[in-house]
Amino acid sequence: MELDSSDHALCEWAEKLTQSPDKMTRVDVEGLQKQGFSQSAISDAAQVIGYFNYINRIADSLGVDLEPEMEQKP
Repeated sequence: MELDSSDHALCEWAEKLTQSPDKMTRVDVEGLQKQGFSQSAISDAAQVIGYFNYINRIADSLGVDLEPEMEQKP
């Protein structure tokens, strides 16, 4: 299934926020606004993305075991 342009933009924004949050600028937010996202939707997305990044880093740092149905990375 192909993503539409707004979903694709949101995914790229989420990837940048996850991998290099220090490089995020107002231009990144403006790009989402041009795709039709409201300030509220962008804020909600940032909260969810930030939470998942946080909880994954905590789990990784403490060596939390994966659930049995999840595949372990080599």
